[in-house]
Amino acid sequence: MEFKISKVLIQELEQLIQNKNDEQLGVLLNDMHHADIAEILDELDFNEATYIFKVLDSEKTAEILLELEDDLRENILSRLSPKEIAEELDELETNDAADIIAELSQDLKAEVISELQDVEHAKDIVDLLRYDEDTAGGIMHKELVKVNENWNVLTCVKEMRIQAENISRVHSIYVVDDEDRLKGRLSLKDLLTTSSRTPINDVYIRKLNSVKVDTEDVEVARIMQKYDLEAIPVVDELGRLVGRITIDDIVDVIKDEADEDYQLAAGISQDVEADDSIFEHTKARLPWLVLALLGGFISVKVLGLFEGAMLEHGNLFFFTPLIAAMAGNVGVQSSAIIVQGLANNTLSGSLFSRLVKEVSLSLLNGLILATILFLGSHFLLNVEIIIGIIVTVALMSVIIIASLIGTFVPLLLDKFGIDPALATGPFITTSNDICGILIYFSIAKMILGF
Repeated sequence: MEFKISKVLIQELEQLIQNKNDEQLGVLLNDMHHADIAEILDELDFNEATYIFKVLDSEKTAEILLELEDDLRENILSRLSPKEIAEELDELETNDAADIIAELSQDLKAEVISELQDVEHAKDIVDLLRYDEDTAGGIMHKELVKVNENWNVLTCVKEMRIQAENISRVHSIYVVDDEDRLKGRLSLKDLLTTSSRTPINDVYIRKLNSVKVDTEDVEVARIMQKYDLEAIPVVDELGRLVGRITIDDIVDVIKDEADEDYQLAAGISQDVEADDSIFEHTKARLPWLVLALLGGFISVKVLGLFEGAMLEHGNLFFFTPLIAAMAGNVGVQSSAIIVQGLANNTLSGSLFSRLVKEVSLSLLNGLILATILFLGSHFLLNVEIIIGIIVTVALMSVIIIASLIGTFVPLLLDKFGIDPALATGPFITTSNDICGILIYFSIAKMILGF
């Protein structure tokens, strides 16, 4: 059952903190999951959260650190000495420890690393800090179980017992050669059902998916999703085994990527959260709002070119929002499908075939919608037949053009290395609004001859 924070619990904790009843605080919180405690700390003020953090033991608080909101984690770390931070990191796996150290200032990083008790743990953390955070090397764990291809089953079991002591979960047993080059993986079932003197070289599985340290994290996520993997090994340029990536790390990558794409599609150009400052939100939102405003100015200018037509045929003006809205909606639908296909790597066929498919689809949709519009405008709005024809022809044209723009733009952005999610937001909506209005009045001018 999911944990829910209650006002009673918060009040009880605040009372215990006020009375400095550390023992009762420990009893109340130690049996809770670290994610639930992190959620509680986010509800308390900074001083109260810091007090609770210092009451609990490092084994508990190390996991809590990972779950805290960035601002609260930064504030709590600022209250801890380098030695206290190092005590927290000694309890974490290497990639989690590296993520926290990466948030510290350059001087503090060096002090914290020097305070780490486990020398090998410190070396692994320093090694991970060399990699970009959005690569396989930046999200991998150094903790893993590996065996040598020249060992027999009995030797493997002995070595695995030693290695597994420092690993929370064993997903796979990797096989390497004398140079630490990845050769394959070992099935636990084969290990249990094979004679203890059997050479590992005779039983290990040679077919194995792996990624290089510089592989982008989103590409790692795609591979693990495609092959339904719980973990994947990471190798360096020489094919040596240097780490592993587990499914929980990939879930975070997928969530972050989805959040980023959603914000881009909404016209937010930077990664922001609800609790960020007004200044941060303004920086993230303003650029695309300015673009939308400029697009609005262009739309007004386009309408001004056809002022005479609107004075002579006033009914044309009333259909302008409809045409602009349909252009924006169709463009967003088309671009959303393409962006999804690019993200999932499921697009197939040439650009020409994709455009032909979109034209065919838009023709069908346009014909149905134009028919509904013509009948509705004539029988419900009593619009002249000639105006109805103009509006329906314009609608079909706009739907075709908008779908082509919605298809072509994200493909073009992707080709030039720009996130195609931009094409599902204000960029497509604004451009299609302008195109829609221009097409609408151009068709009206051709038919009416003004």
